[in-house]
Amino acid sequence: MRIRLDIAYDGTHFRGWARQPTLRTVQGELEEALARIVGGSPRLIVAGRTDAGVHASGQVAHLDLDEAQVARLPRRRRDDDETDAVAALAGRVRGVLGLYPDVTVRRTSRAPEGFDARFSAVWRRYAYRLADATTAYDPLDRLRTTSLRSVLDVEAMDAAASRLIGLHDFAAYCKAREEATTIRTLLEYDWRRGDDGVLVANVRADAFCHSMVRALVGACVAVGEGRIAVDDVVAIRDARLRIPETKVLAARGLVLAEVGYPADELLAARAEQTRNRRDAADSAS
Repeated sequence: MRIRLDIAYDGTHFRGWARQPTLRTVQGELEEALARIVGGSPRLIVAGRTDAGVHASGQVAHLDLDEAQVARLPRRRRDDDETDAVAALAGRVRGVLGLYPDVTVRRTSRAPEGFDARFSAVWRRYAYRLADATTAYDPLDRLRTTSLRSVLDVEAMDAAASRLIGLHDFAAYCKAREEATTIRTLLEYDWRRGDDGVLVANVRADAFCHSMVRALVGACVAVGEGRIAVDDVVAIRDARLRIPETKVLAARGLVLAEVGYPADELLAARAEQTRNRRDAADSAS
């Protein structure tokens, strides 16, 4: 049985998503909770591996259970309703995690045929919160908002962001990883200032390279501060070289907000297509 998990977490005290020996990670925390409930060594496959300090409100993962683990699923009713047993798993995980945890499973559901949390995804959406000198400091938001002392021109930042949309090589806005492609389709990138004065970036792409969102944010901050021009973000991208003016901003302001999937009947085909594309990219490298 394959189960979909919808997950949220405050990444402040996690060393990222991926399980690492001796370090506290989101995957490690959840898998330990799941092992207490269904037994064995459950392993989660996630839509997007977030870095240390990055938060999530719409993370998605899947979990495969064998027959023995399925038999141990909690049930809210006395009958043998499988749907009820799967749905009840989220509540049991929350119970194991305790009161006020910094990670939670919001929902568990039986995954449709062909669903793969990572390879079936067609896009990921991130939000980035940024407070500048015109924003009143809110200590309650300090763990999810990056603060700068400069005054930012949000209109210039939004104009620069729009120039970057499309299918491109984003090597200049990624931390290089051996044998990993940096070609991505940036579907949306825009900036607005909320009612509270905080600047919020909306960034959506088919997938992201390592630190790509925070580097894109850093480029627009450079524009907002007047250190580079609006069109410079394109020249930097096309040169495919990282420069000091476009810094990778802090993880604290970044949230994985949403993961998009196709209709159920297209899930398996999408997963196969993505795997084939990744394999081809790895072979070319």
